[in-house]
Amino acid sequence: MVPAGIIQAVNLPAAESLSGTPMKIAVAINPAASFGRSRDAGHEAVGFIRAAGWGVVVLEAESYGALRCLVERTLAAGVAALVVVGGDGMVHLGVNALAGMDIPLGIVPTGTGNDVARLLMLPLNDTSAACGRLLEALGKGGRRIDAGRVTAGGEVTYFAGVLSAGFDAAVNERANSWSWPRGKSRYNLAMLRELGSFRPITYTVTADDVTWHQPALLISVANGRSIGGGMMITPEAVADDGWLDMFVVKPLSRLRFLAVFPKVFAGKHTNHPAVEIRRVRKVRLEAEGVVAYADGERIAALPVDVDVIPAGLWVLA
Repeated sequence: MVPAGIIQAVNLPAAESLSGTPMKIAVAINPAASFGRSRDAGHEAVGFIRAAGWGVVVLEAESYGALRCLVERTLAAGVAALVVVGGDGMVHLGVNALAGMDIPLGIVPTGTGNDVARLLMLPLNDTSAACGRLLEALGKGGRRIDAGRVTAGGEVTYFAGVLSAGFDAAVNERANSWSWPRGKSRYNLAMLRELGSFRPITYTVTADDVTWHQPALLISVANGRSIGGGMMITPEAVADDGWLDMFVVKPLSRLRFLAVFPKVFAGKHTNHPAVEIRRVRKVRLEAEGVVAYADGERIAALPVDVDVIPAGLWVLA
């Protein structure tokens, strides 16, 4: 029986290879999804996709590193699509596996942040609806979006949403060190803890070949719109326009920061005099003691070079 809720979305024939053998979809399941409503989402997604007539390769491992290797081997063998089940960490794994490749990425968002899924307007924490959307997109061809590219220490990493370097990255670092509480409240509590000791940073910024020194609480470089589970830092960002949005928050007192912070969730902060957003194609950020995060994942200490790969990622959205 086809699971309820996706019958209309999956009335599609499975793709076939030149030999006539049905192509398979690889489904990578978050190795940390062992609690709450996300615990069974991976195998539920596999069931929905199989019910639509597709063969499925289930990818599971005990760690992200092992899963990354498994994904790479599976892609090399040939699949019709890669689907990741989890939050932005799993999306980050998928983006880095597929950037520049002619294989689409499907997302079943079950995390607490889901900022890339928000960017693509996917159903959140609803496995049936998310599978319906990705299977429908597979039938229609999906879409291309830009990919951000980070080069640091000779290593290249890709991202779909936002690269953070400053206060927001420090909050991410602190939140990731905690096992409790789960959900958005962990990020908010980490922000309050970090605010007590954080000091403005003096960056050296080179954006599209213009260099200047920039005192700021944080600088983010965004292909997407939000971080931290819906904080709309760059609400006008467009994922497929060939540009990145550089978001700067200049030094503020703690009280003024706390006054402007709630406006970020509605994207109403952009007219504040301490906030600056500019469109760029490439940025180099330099500062002492600052670690960059992208899509919520730790990348490297600054300096980092960031640029945009237009239409560099095929997504099922």
